[in-house]
Amino acid sequence: MAKEDKKAQPEVKPNPRKVKAVTKYLRIAPRKLRLVIDTIRRRPAIEAMGILSLLNKKGAKMVSKTLHSAIANAKNLGLNEDRLYVSDTRADGGPSLKRFLTRSMGRADKILKRTSHLTVEVREGMKIWGGKKPEDAKAKNKKKPVAAQGK
Repeated sequence: MAKEDKKAQPEVKPNPRKVKAVTKYLRIAPRKLRLVIDTIRRRPAIEAMGILSLLNKKGAKMVSKTLHSAIANAKNLGLNEDRLYVSDTRADGGPSLKRFLTRSMGRADKILKRTSHLTVEVREGMKIWGGKKPEDAKAKNKKKPVAAQGK
């Protein structure tokens, strides 16, 4: 009987409220990438895309692509794009490429070419951040014609 009871209950799918996108093996040091992601953390996703488009850093383009992917993932799961905000961003270190630079008198210096793993997480908030207003707000903001105001 216990097996029949379990089958009779419908499956309840949890409604995800946070979505993330991960980009691995980026050819930039995590320290340089953290300068960029600190500017967009806890900001609305639309505003964060605007900030990244204006930043003059190599990592801004990489973060922008990952954020765009996270927004697309959220839309695919049915979340409202205008309510999304960047809840968490991380730049973790990836594997380093080891290279050597020749020096004088037969010596060599080690060069580490660092890579990063970038994680961008967006969540759906309560406030609408985009320029779209609900229909009721538009109706309230309309002014009455000048002739109708006096009477």
